[in-house]
Amino acid sequence: MPHPPATRQPLPPALIAAAGERTLADAARTYADAGAAVFPCAPGAKRPLTTHGLLDASHDVRQVARWWHRWPNANIGLATGHQIDVVDVDLRPAGNGFVALDAAQSAGLTDGWACALRTPSSGLHLYYPAVPDRPQRSWSESSIHIDFRGAGGYVIVPPSRVTTDDGQVGRYQLIAIATHDPAPIDADALRTLLVPPRRRRPVPALDTPTRGDGRQLAAWVATQAEGNRNKALFWAACRYAEQQLPEEHAHLLLGPAAQHTGLSERDITVTIRSAYRTATPPVAVARRSPSVVSR
Repeated sequence: MPHPPATRQPLPPALIAAAGERTLADAARTYADAGAAVFPCAPGAKRPLTTHGLLDASHDVRQVARWWHRWPNANIGLATGHQIDVVDVDLRPAGNGFVALDAAQSAGLTDGWACALRTPSSGLHLYYPAVPDRPQRSWSESSIHIDFRGAGGYVIVPPSRVTTDDGQVGRYQLIAIATHDPAPIDADALRTLLVPPRRRRPVPALDTPTRGDGRQLAAWVATQAEGNRNKALFWAACRYAEQQLPEEHAHLLLGPAAQHTGLSERDITVTIRSAYRTATPPVAVARRSPSVVSR
């Protein structure tokens, strides 16, 4: 009989709950001491503060202490794909990811969660134990308002606070702990159910990319040859920043396209980070407040 895949010990929900009541600096050290790789993000936001962002994530408590001594109000970014994988369900004026989540729950694909966190925008993070010998890459499906945070991704964790689209400051809050035994999630099966391959139409390469279409920008980046690929990635990431898209979305969409051209993960991270520092976003247009649902 085959043995189930080995999993790393996920972050104990009790630890997450305790961290949520501590200062940001103390919480960051708590996560690191539990073996979670963390890094500082901008106060009130999700943007990394270190030069290489996610690639700088560390569980070295001394390094973490140095970071939060320098940036005591920094939010906490936690690298996924190591101890935990996360299903990120969005709730925004543009769409509601809970519709897709209900479909996944009906199919029995999301049952193994270890704990659930409410996000500042009233969305949901479902935490799952990661599988060390079978890493699952992060992906984003904006059409159904669900993202998967696995290898190459990160989430913001308690007690971090983020300013939402309507200007409100909200926090990440543990709202449920599983009474069942947690189990890894099959991210590919989840994606296939919610966005069948036949619905994923290939985007043609563009001679001149469209500024407002993130997927077309990614497709254009993927066509670039050596000598222009880094400049193209930088240009595309600047367009993302100007549209005030989260930097993590740039990594999720532009990252695989840039890897296709042969750029290393480190080069991709540095280039996107540089673009977000350089680009000046336009003044945001006020949006209506998202409705709050009880889950």
